[in-house]
Amino acid sequence: MKILHISDTHTNHEKINIPRDIDLIIHSGDFSSRKDVERNEKECIAFIDWFSSLDIKHKVLVAGNHDTSIQAKLITPKEIENRGIIYLENASVKIEGLLIWGSPYTPLYGEWAFMRAEQELGSIWNTIPDDADIVITHSPPRGMLDLTFDSEMDGTPYYRLCGSESLAERINEVQPVLHCFGHIHNSQQGTFVFNAGTRLKEGSRTIYSNGSCSTDGMWGEITSHGNVIEITI
Repeated sequence: MKILHISDTHTNHEKINIPRDIDLIIHSGDFSSRKDVERNEKECIAFIDWFSSLDIKHKVLVAGNHDTSIQAKLITPKEIENRGIIYLENASVKIEGLLIWGSPYTPLYGEWAFMRAEQELGSIWNTIPDDADIVITHSPPRGMLDLTFDSEMDGTPYYRLCGSESLAERINEVQPVLHCFGHIHNSQQGTFVFNAGTRLKEGSRTIYSNGSCSTDGMWGEITSHGNVIEITI
């Protein structure tokens, strides 16, 4: 199966180059930008219109921390599914023999949508099926394509890992063929940091894919067009 994984398009979805012959497209959240739920709803509707129009057989979606109107249920899962899109919120689906599980949650950072303390996240990740082939989360696992630039209260810059530690542990246990996530973009603040792309981990069969299409400090632009991955089971 040929998969296109994208994430963090932040209203710039129409700028994405969609390759031919894709069997499954996965978006792992943050298709909107604005926090205000009413403005956010308009952004999410525009994205869903575009996503549903793509000439791709299977379309799977999870939300992200920016997608506040999805958490507020101004747009319901049923409405998304009625557009021919599979929406996953701590749930799974089987597509052509592949068991796919998805969740929108990320570690707490500010007051955004779908955020939980690490202890609560562990309870969510424990519901990932042991036989999952593909796991889709908005959050990255700790230590995998999740490095970001930040600053102390006094302005002192530093880099930190932003992924979920308990998610990393669960992925290591399950070892799905593919783990798709986003949330942490490339960054040109400070030294340029590359997070978008794929990576393998020694001793694991899992392909880790950060599908982020945005770069911090370059808002309004698409700096990656996602990752194309071919898998067989």
